[in-house]
Amino acid sequence: MADQVGGASSMDVEVHRAEAAPARPQFAALKPHEMSEGKVQFRKVPVPPHRFSPLKRCWLEIYTPVYEQMKIDIRMNLKARRVELKTRSDTPDVSNLQKCADFVHAFMLGFDVADALALLRLDDLYVDSFEIKDVKMLRGEHLSRAIGRLSGKGGKTKFAIENSTRTRIVIADTKIHILGSFVNIKVARDSLCSLILGSPAGKVYSKLRAVTARLAERY
Repeated sequence: MADQVGGASSMDVEVHRAEAAPARPQFAALKPHEMSEGKVQFRKVPVPPHRFSPLKRCWLEIYTPVYEQMKIDIRMNLKARRVELKTRSDTPDVSNLQKCADFVHAFMLGFDVADALALLRLDDLYVDSFEIKDVKMLRGEHLSRAIGRLSGKGGKTKFAIENSTRTRIVIADTKIHILGSFVNIKVARDSLCSLILGSPAGKVYSKLRAVTARLAERY
């Protein structure tokens, strides 16, 4: 009899517990300005002297996607000579600010607006930069010849590497900037380093064909 009473009481307790369990709360996603406790987040991108005129010419092409699509405020500070970006109350994602800063920075490095726009649309794109002296110390005519090997006649070598690796390359004096995915940047950088070290273009092309064919099989 005691067992029956004890069993009934335990069942009653379980039923009461089940009824008392509260429903799981549903919270709306926080907006960027709410995540930072209402503080506006900023990014500032310096403008090099030689990119001031191209920036002035392409300002609307840069302003439109940043302001209208990414919902980020953008302005040019003429006194400090830098582009300033900040979040708004209707910015949909907190990562948009950094994406826009990377987009503007890529344009300052010398990439076309159309190529730099890919940084806004895709998540797995990066910009990698290095100098010729990081690969090999060259001076005078040796340095000039190395830059010539990187570009090729009429930019032929550079375009071949870009098309094979699906990247974009900017050669600015002794600095080289590559825009693309992580794997493709590595392939393009290896080809450029081989050219800097003195490999003939034909040998680099054949190695590049083999590597890109292997990458195509992987995917």
